[in-house]
Amino acid sequence: MQDGNKSFIRSILWLSFFITILISWVYVFQMSSSMKLDWFGNMKMGSMADGSMKMGSMATLKMLFPMWSIMMIAMMLPAMVPTLRTYQDLIKTAEGSWLGWSGVLVGYIVIWIGFSLLISQLQVSLTSVDFLNSAGIIQSDWVISLALIAVGVFQFTVLKDFCHEVCHSPFGYFMSKWRSGLLGGFRMGIGLGIFCVGCCWGFMLLAFVMGYMNFIWMGLITLIVVLEKLPQIGIIIKKPLGGILILLGICSAVVNLT
Repeated sequence: MQDGNKSFIRSILWLSFFITILISWVYVFQMSSSMKLDWFGNMKMGSMADGSMKMGSMATLKMLFPMWSIMMIAMMLPAMVPTLRTYQDLIKTAEGSWLGWSGVLVGYIVIWIGFSLLISQLQVSLTSVDFLNSAGIIQSDWVISLALIAVGVFQFTVLKDFCHEVCHSPFGYFMSKWRSGLLGGFRMGIGLGIFCVGCCWGFMLLAFVMGYMNFIWMGLITLIVVLEKLPQIGIIIKKPLGGILILLGICSAVVNLT
């Protein structure tokens, strides 16, 4: 009977986890549709004036913070699947519990919501000085080139390696930072979230290159983050991905010269 209760709790928690991801994606899609944007975040034909007005009205912290928070949940929660599965294994072999599992997830979400607040305020500030346009895209082609190169170079840094090591090897993190119970799980989730932000912040800032309501960008970054979390794949793609971003930045700069 006890095993049946644990199985029921596990099913409910995982189902709630995936429903949260689905609802987040649906919310962002509906917001994009309400602004009459296509999959690339561009205004659809015949709706330029109305769409531009709505995009401009979004450049406030009150509007951007909830939107960025939900976007981060949609994009980053899928990357937590390997970590949560690792903790689930520890429920059987260590002092883990489903309360602790929930704590890890909540702590992780709290950090990304905090990051959402920072990037929302950054967008408001940069939009107010016309550094970003109404779609949240950098207005200077040269700065776009530099941003691509900077994010690409970061893929080769020691800081990226350090944060990535924790992200794709959560078992080692749990063993060294283990805390039991809901509060313990929350504290570990906070730590995992910090390392994850340290690993992925550059990809998120590329929203100012591609457009923050660009569904193709959102999907691509989600895929990249998930792949970087996989031990067998993450180490392989990390530096080639950086090389691609650097090359794109250089090509963009060359185009600017012509």
